[in-house]
Amino acid sequence: MSDKANVLLVGSGGVGTLAAYNLEVGGLASVTSVLRSNHDAVAQNGFTITSLDHGFVKGWKPSTIRNSIPEVDKEGIKPYDFIVVTTKNIADVSPTVAVLIAPAVTGGHTSIVLLQNGLNIEKPLIAAFPTNPVLSGVSLIGATETSPGVILHDDRDRLIIGAFTNHSIPLSVSTTAAKIFVEIYSASGKVSCTYEDNVGFVRWRKLVYNACYNSACAITHMDTSRMRILKYPIDDVVRPLMLEIVAIAKEAGYELPEGIVEDIIHCDPEDTYFKPSMQQDIEKGNFMEFENIVGEPLREAEKLGVPAPNLRMAYGLLRILQTNIKEAKGLLSFPTGADRTTHC
Repeated sequence: MSDKANVLLVGSGGVGTLAAYNLEVGGLASVTSVLRSNHDAVAQNGFTITSLDHGFVKGWKPSTIRNSIPEVDKEGIKPYDFIVVTTKNIADVSPTVAVLIAPAVTGGHTSIVLLQNGLNIEKPLIAAFPTNPVLSGVSLIGATETSPGVILHDDRDRLIIGAFTNHSIPLSVSTTAAKIFVEIYSASGKVSCTYEDNVGFVRWRKLVYNACYNSACAITHMDTSRMRILKYPIDDVVRPLMLEIVAIAKEAGYELPEGIVEDIIHCDPEDTYFKPSMQQDIEKGNFMEFENIVGEPLREAEKLGVPAPNLRMAYGLLRILQTNIKEAKGLLSFPTGADRTTHC
């Protein structure tokens, strides 16, 4: 590429910061990162990164940092070639991704890269920006922000990019954008970034882990290692959920590999006592991104006529837990009742 791609990155936590750093190290992108809670710390000291792929990095800053989404037209900013979204996809809490990034999108030019989990995440974006490519990014990485501006990266960066189907523009436009992004992201030589035509297959495969371990661990507050050591949480809860996801995927046209359930059950080292992201979120009182990870597969099951009683129960419990978080954060309130000293 002759010129650096102009990239806006939204969501500079662990995954987002590693993406921004890798893009700039490759030399084919200039990154503007939108920072929120960590803005002041990074503005003063930069990021401190301890990474399996990139080593120890101290004081690094993207080309530009901001604490709000750029308004491209109003500010006269050069259009962004790519907007990379790495925020959690909290579909039931405002603002949605489409509303959040709208001021930075240039119609017919900007490609939107969703490094987010779940199913059908592209639909609101395609509806909002019908002339823009919307790309799928399935990230297989372990990266957390341990304190503001301090990033621990302990599982290698593997990114699978593809193009979501957008019937308003030629498929070739979206696939070309996806392949250009793969080139830009791969340029560092430090990570694995591949192009995949079959976006749905990749997303359903990841849901075997995310929809099941995430749900079970968030609801029970038990990590994956304890579940495997005890065995009965796997037999009674996790495996039945995974088998339902595999069955729904098959009916949707995606035949997942034989043995995938047992492979995914044992994919984390048993001595790590790993807490999936939803469990971490609920323990911190943060919103969970369960609608696209659990709700959408359930809605697909209902549409296709696939029985999914375990997934339905998990979804119902997660909705209750999310409601509790909304109430704690003041987004919901209930009428105050009289004190009662007796119960039915």
